[in-house]
Amino acid sequence: MLQQASPSAELPASLSPSSPGLVIPSQMNGHSSDPNAHGGELREDLQEFLGRDTPLHLLNDLTKVNPVTLETVLRCLQARYMADIFYTNAGCTLVALNPFKPVPQLYLPELMKEYHAAPQPQKLKPHIFTVGEQTYRNVKSLIEPVNQSIVVSGESGAGKTWTSRSLMKFYAVVAASPTSWESHKIAERIEQRILNSNPVMEAFGNACTLRNNNSSRFGKFIQLQLNRAQQMTGAAVQTYLLEKTRVACQASNERNFHIFYQICKGASVEERLQWHLPEGATFSWLPNPERTLEEDCFEVTREAMLHLGIDTPTQNNIFKILAGLLHLGNVRFADSADEAQPCQLMDDAKCSVRTLASLLWLPEDPLLETLQIRTIRAGRQQQVFRKPCSQAECGTRRDCLAKLVYARLFDWLVSVINSSICAEPDSWTTFIGLLDVYGFESFPDNSLEQLCINYANEKLQQHFVAHYLRAQQEEYAVEGLEWSFVNYQDNKTCLDLIEGSPISICSLINEECRLNRPSSAAQLQTRIESALAGSPCLGHNKLSREPSFIVVHYAGPVRYHTAGLVEKNKDPIPPELTRLLQQSQDPLLKVLFPTEEKSQEEPSSQSRTPVLTVVSKFKASLEQLLQVLHGTTPHYIRCIKPNSQGQAQTFLPEEVLSQLEACGLVETIHISAAGFPIRVSHQNFVERYGLLRRLLPRTSPGPYSPFSDEGHSGWSPHAKEATLQPLLQDILRTLPALTQAATPGDPAEAMPASVHCGRTKVFMTDSTLEFLERGRAQVLEQCARCIQGGWRRHQLRKQERQRQAAVLIQAAIRSWLTRKHIQRLHTAATAIKRAWQKWRIRMAFLASKELDDVEEKHLFQAPCSPSSFPLPQAQTWLLGAIIRLWPLGLVLANAAMGVCGFQRKLVVWACLQLPTSSPSSYTVQRVQEQAGVASIRALPQGSIKFHCRKSPLRYADICPEPSSYSVTGFNQILLERHRLGHI
Repeated sequence: MLQQASPSAELPASLSPSSPGLVIPSQMNGHSSDPNAHGGELREDLQEFLGRDTPLHLLNDLTKVNPVTLETVLRCLQARYMADIFYTNAGCTLVALNPFKPVPQLYLPELMKEYHAAPQPQKLKPHIFTVGEQTYRNVKSLIEPVNQSIVVSGESGAGKTWTSRSLMKFYAVVAASPTSWESHKIAERIEQRILNSNPVMEAFGNACTLRNNNSSRFGKFIQLQLNRAQQMTGAAVQTYLLEKTRVACQASNERNFHIFYQICKGASVEERLQWHLPEGATFSWLPNPERTLEEDCFEVTREAMLHLGIDTPTQNNIFKILAGLLHLGNVRFADSADEAQPCQLMDDAKCSVRTLASLLWLPEDPLLETLQIRTIRAGRQQQVFRKPCSQAECGTRRDCLAKLVYARLFDWLVSVINSSICAEPDSWTTFIGLLDVYGFESFPDNSLEQLCINYANEKLQQHFVAHYLRAQQEEYAVEGLEWSFVNYQDNKTCLDLIEGSPISICSLINEECRLNRPSSAAQLQTRIESALAGSPCLGHNKLSREPSFIVVHYAGPVRYHTAGLVEKNKDPIPPELTRLLQQSQDPLLKVLFPTEEKSQEEPSSQSRTPVLTVVSKFKASLEQLLQVLHGTTPHYIRCIKPNSQGQAQTFLPEEVLSQLEACGLVETIHISAAGFPIRVSHQNFVERYGLLRRLLPRTSPGPYSPFSDEGHSGWSPHAKEATLQPLLQDILRTLPALTQAATPGDPAEAMPASVHCGRTKVFMTDSTLEFLERGRAQVLEQCARCIQGGWRRHQLRKQERQRQAAVLIQAAIRSWLTRKHIQRLHTAATAIKRAWQKWRIRMAFLASKELDDVEEKHLFQAPCSPSSFPLPQAQTWLLGAIIRLWPLGLVLANAAMGVCGFQRKLVVWACLQLPTSSPSSYTVQRVQEQAGVASIRALPQGSIKFHCRKSPLRYADICPEPSSYSVTGFNQILLERHRLGHI
């Protein structure tokens, strides 16, 4: 909610309701005070205000200017505008000044996210994003009424369309936070379609006028639909009163709708040939084609239509129909000398008729005949008569054909947009509405369109006055608050003049339409002036030569011409025009004009129901819109145009002053500065803030003590007023402590916040609400901490029990796993050990076999003599060692001690590898005189030669049992010998 001042704590003395120096027009207790009586004092106060240290451009809220007058408000807005600050709060309203220049840094997505993520957006600089974020948070808080609406008002050219467009971009950014990637893509597609509806509707519904290059020529209410998670799921667009007469009639220095200029400037060469739009061609309904505007961007419109589901063939069909309407504007008729003969085409119009018929797929002769001849049904038998039309009637029928086609095409586009962006009824629960209607208009020539536009602005102004100004003051009086009533500008008198009962301007115009007679402009003027002469809002201009009447609107007087007013209100559509368009073979025209449709000008003979007029339709749609607005929480953005020339850094006080007076901005500021914008019923107040009684010091239990009944709140939902009053007083007693806690260093701001208990409601300012919410959050935090402490204690105890159980289970499982692991290791070790032993034995055998070069059977063959005997295990091991290390065997064989007898003989026999057939034929001699090896001699004839070569051993070098005395890989000593007798 926008930041507002507290009347008791923050307002200056000169603005206090009870201040004797109040200089604003007010009514105190029914007695009026003259604002001019204090003119000198006002000037002195103003000079004192302007001489303060605080610059005017730093005042973000107009309620803080002192005193609140048009002059001070105007100076503040001018100072902020010249400092490039374009948004200013005015109580409950946001004032938006049109900068008339690009300011991209004001609408960046990063800035949108900053306002969305801010804890208190109202503490940031005023912006339309503040209003957008406030509406979005209201929807999330589910405070009744949940649905929100933003009314963007102002004169034509004040920036309403840009404001609505920026707000839609803001909601597209902040209202999209899906959880899954698939929903994220869906949300992006919805947002893109909603944003793409803007350029399409602006191209077909906006035009360049005297006051605005991009003026909306229709009203629209955009309903942004949100689901339960506050995510944007779709949107719906409702339009009001398209100015279809602009297709065939444009005022001086104005242009047709943007789309006509886009297709003429942006079409390719092939498309120009297809649509019969050659370069340099002139069209009567395309004035000022030399002007180039930012809105003349054809590619943007085409791309947006593609995103909305309108494919390229359908687009070409649409543009072909629009090109046909341009050629229709070049169809002109010559005046016929004979009334019985139809008017003939001018020479340069025959080609246009031929081109029009080919573009719309219409038969050329029936097309021309429909424009030249009208059909009349008369009599009880509804006999048909054909009458040639005059030159003026032919032009009227031509214009009616163009308006009919364009209006149907525009409505079809709106329906396509809604079908593309609208969500299913069960997929959304709340909505945020953006109302962008035409601004107040006053031109040199004003007709029915301007009357309806200004009538809509009068209704919206009444809605604002009824919702905020008048309702607030009346409610204060009912609740018994002491209030300084402000004289605000009520436009009820003007609305009674336009729509009142039984006689009003609208009723008189509708009555003229029902009469079966031709209506003249002078006669209508006379009827209006005579029937409504007593209304103070009806003016007269006796110097005007043309029939007209003046209506004094809230924004100023406007003169309306009565010429053509009745015909525009009838908006007659000749039935033959509808039948002609139903004969078209164009696929889109077949959709726009189905054959089963009945013309509104063909009532049955039994039916006498009057046809609805333009004013009646517009009034009904406006009432429906206001019903929607009354069911929402409204927010207001007042767009102000600093100058009518559209120049940047140009602030014309006279023009801005008229707009401030017209919208009642000063009265709004008065009530906002001195009022209580927050109103809560006693029951709801106690339900929400009853927790604050916990902040009171603990006393003896009483009937209303917050500690008297733990577990109960002390009140029932249907408590009586007498029961609620003590509870209210307990809650309000906590406010001083809350304010001191909020501002500990500033005792001036620690004063009790402004709050008042009415008969049924509690009235407070925004600052009071902030203090209460802060205290409520503090109590909830304490309660949450208490709950969290108990929960954590419960969780810790539960976790400890679970931990102990887990430890026991883990110990048992670990012991079982360890036993199983050891068993597997033991089994594996046994298998490995066995395999290793087998391999070791095998390798030892192979190594010994290589070293000995003797077959294993020779080693253990004993002579078949009685003296043979098996070797014991020790000798077998010794034999294996000798076989592997035969040099050491030679040493042992000749050693003085160690081996003797048969073992010595066996060693010598094995080391020298002597034949085993006759071991007894060899003798072993050793030297007894010396220890160790003395010599090796060959006796008696043999000779020993030593040869060295590299060992070819494969297994001896990888013996599985290496020892410290083992030497492997040595060159083998080979004995080349003859047969030896003995050694």
